[in-house]
Parts: sequence; structure tokens; C-alpha cells
Amino acid sequence: MADTKWGLPSGGTEPDIAVILPCYNEEQTIGKVIENFRLALPGAQVWVCDNNSSDRTTEMAQQAGAEVIFEAYQGKGNAVRRLFAEVDADIYIMADGDETYDPSAAPRLVDCLIDNRLDMVNGARIKRTDEAYRNGHQIGNKLLTGAVQIIFGNRFKDMLSGYRVFSRRFVRSFPALSKGFEIETELTVHALCLRMPIAEIETDYVARPAGSASKLSTFKDGFRILRMIVRLVRDEKPLEFFGGISLLLVSLAAALFYPILLTYLQTGLVPRFPTLFVAVGLSIVSFLSFSIGLILDTQARRRVEARRFAYLAEAHRWANRTQTAFSLTRQKRG
Repeated sequence: MADTKWGLPSGGTEPDIAVILPCYNEEQTIGKVIENFRLALPGAQVWVCDNNSSDRTTEMAQQAGAEVIFEAYQGKGNAVRRLFAEVDADIYIMADGDETYDPSAAPRLVDCLIDNRLDMVNGARIKRTDEAYRNGHQIGNKLLTGAVQIIFGNRFKDMLSGYRVFSRRFVRSFPALSKGFEIETELTVHALCLRMPIAEIETDYVARPAGSASKLSTFKDGFRILRMIVRLVRDEKPLEFFGGISLLLVSLAAALFYPILLTYLQTGLVPRFPTLFVAVGLSIVSFLSFSIGLILDTQARRRVEARRFAYLAEAHRWANRTQTAFSLTRQKRG
């Protein structure tokens, strides 16, 4: 049994810890994943969300001692939203049921969350075998993570990791609007937009066991994640989004109008009225786009404020429940 300070049963002086595992057709691996998490965190409650599995995922999870709930809406995002809604805990550990993440790293992630009073710790994946991380996935992850770093802030190296630890106040302030694998992007942007205290720790990532099939489609899910990034930019940074469109349109209008203006100054004539009308129309649309950005920016700030208030509503309980563990850790380390 792992040497960890998270060995007390739920309801003791230590925070309640829940391991949440969204699953779809993982009968081959889910039992071993649950067993390993129970060894790493003996006092934690393990929850599995069966997302319309057609195999024996539910049966194997129950045999391993996990609580199982069912989510009819297909997609990892839907499963995570159901788990966040159903499970009540102080600390949430999210992982996949495919045996690719390292459960023995969970105490280290939880320690980092508690010791530094964080709201999210991301388990950055370090592949131990070439089969663990397909080249297409690795390149796509770097490109998508780089886009989020440029737009929202450079705080993560592996934005798409499914291995994370959350505080209660993070979960209770998270709207969970994603349907599929883009849920990791939404989690990352939520933490960055609310400027939560976060960290990232490297964890081992291995290949699926033989006979276990990945549910991730490189191009289809990559496009969905890219679409989610664009949507989040629109929703969270509307002034930048619509301002960029406005700048593009006004630049195009200026390029069309400049030759007309030059001809008018030289001859006093306007020979290309259709082009002039297009330039004027683009200028009007540009102004409207910028105005929409200004209006939506106010609404976006109010949404952030509402999420911040939900976050702060849980802050007092979080502080009380984790203060004991924090003090014990400081005493233990002298």
C-alpha cells in the first residue's frame, strides 16, 4: 500500500477525495485502473461514469468496488459534466479508464494541490514507449496547446492531458459545456480566465494494453478541439475576436478604396462606383463588428464575475477542510 497521508476514510480530518473516471467500452482495463487508484489513495472514493458502453464496463467497475453512474449523452465532456454534478468531494482526481495514466502519481498531484493551495494540477504526459503517443496526436497537441498559450496564457505544456486534480471550488464554478474530448480545453481555459492558482507536474504515460482500442480520432477530434478554442475565444475574449474581424474588414475596405481615392484626387472622377460601394459596405460591417465586440465584452466580464462568485462561495469550506492537512504536512516536514 502506498505511503501517503490520504489513508483515512471519508469523513475524517482529511479532505474527501474522489477519483472520477469517464469510461466508454473499457471492460478490459477499468478493473485494474480502479484497483491501482485504490492502492495509491486508500481513503478515496472511486466513481465511474459509463458513457453508453456496449461491453461489461459497468460490471467490471462494480466488481472492483467503484460507484457507477450512467450517462446517456455520448461524449467525454457529457460524462465529466455528470460526474461533477453527482460527486461531492473536496478534491477530485480525473483520469481515463484505459490504463494509460499512472495512478501511483496521484498522491504527488494531490500533495501539490494541498501544499500550494491550488485549484488545479495538470498531469503533463511523458511517454515511456513510442506506442503511447501517436505522432499525429503529439503534433496536434503541440499546435493546439500553442494556440491556447498565445491567446489565454502560457501556463501549460500539455493542455490536452486527461489526468488532473481539482479543488472543490474549481468544480463548483466550472460550467462544463463541452460534449466530447474538447473538455480538456474547456477546463484549461476556465482556469486561465479566472486566473486560478494552478500547476503542472510531469507524469508517465504508457500505451494501451493489447486489444484495447482508442476512442480518439486524430482529425475529427482535433477539429472539434480547434472549434472549441475558436468558440472560447469568441465567448471569453469577444472584443479581441470581433475586433480582429473588424480590423480585417477595414483593412480590406481601405485596400479597395485607396485606388479610387487616388484616381479622384488626380482626375476628380469616381469611375468605379461598385468598388466604392463594396468598400463602404465593408467599412460599415467593420464598425458593426467592433461595436458587437464592445457589447459582448461587457457580457463576458459579467459571466466571469458570476463564475468567480461561484468559486468564492466554496472558498471558505475548501480552506477549512484542507487547512488541517496543510498544517500536518508542514509539521511532518519540520
